[in-house]
Amino acid sequence: MVEITLRVNGTEHSVSIDTRVSLLDLLRERLGLTGSKKGCDHGQCGACTVLIDGRRANACLALAVAQDGREITTIEGLADGSDLHPLQAAFIARDAFQCGYCTPGQLCSAAGMLAEGGPSAITGDLAADPPLTREEIRERMSGNLCRCGAYVNIVTAIEDVSG
Repeated sequence: MVEITLRVNGTEHSVSIDTRVSLLDLLRERLGLTGSKKGCDHGQCGACTVLIDGRRANACLALAVAQDGREITTIEGLADGSDLHPLQAAFIARDAFQCGYCTPGQLCSAAGMLAEGGPSAITGDLAADPPLTREEIRERMSGNLCRCGAYVNIVTAIEDVSG
């Protein structure tokens, strides 16, 4: 067991954990933050995506012990009190979810993606900061799967927020 301290959605938590515990299991089982979903538990679906120090990460693959001192943002921390994050409002307005299981990961990934900028694998000029086209959004969100197939509305909602 090891003692770690991390800030989750603006609140500091000190916990004693086994070094093998994933960040996802810590969030869900120890901190009661069940918004991040356990989909595949192998880092392939993106349902568990959270922001670690503002960058997207699959919480099922991140060891909790490695997050000591870091800032974690989950779906529960995207909104500002009762004011929805612009992406959350856009997902609702564009009906960008069906069953909703992937939605927390989609939203966290989209928030991180919008903050990242820079080129993607499909960008012709890797030194450029290309405009955020539908193709760029699809490429940058490709690590987040939706079994219901709501991709068209997800991309449109992200486009609405990206301006």
